[in-house]
Amino acid sequence: MAVNLRNKPVDRRRLSAQDKESYKPRRREAALRRVKQWRGNQAWQRNSPKKTQTSTPGTGGFTGGLNIQQERMRQEGAKVERSKQLRSEKI
Repeated sequence: MAVNLRNKPVDRRRLSAQDKESYKPRRREAALRRVKQWRGNQAWQRNSPKKTQTSTPGTGGFTGGLNIQQERMRQEGAKVERSKQLRSEKI
């Protein structure tokens, strides 16, 4: 049984007939189970490794992402267009 819980078993001999009928020990057991789960979860959270990394790892800042790639492709396309215009027409 868990420590420091004020959820002792009830002595049914001292209850009235009506109270004996309405007494449900499963509620006490369920409450005890919930408290044990909660305490276990709290202990796990206290003892688990803390998150020390503030951001997720990425590219490290070496690439500018999609925008830079698109701009580079535009420049390559403009270079190809310019070279086509500079070609001599042979008839």
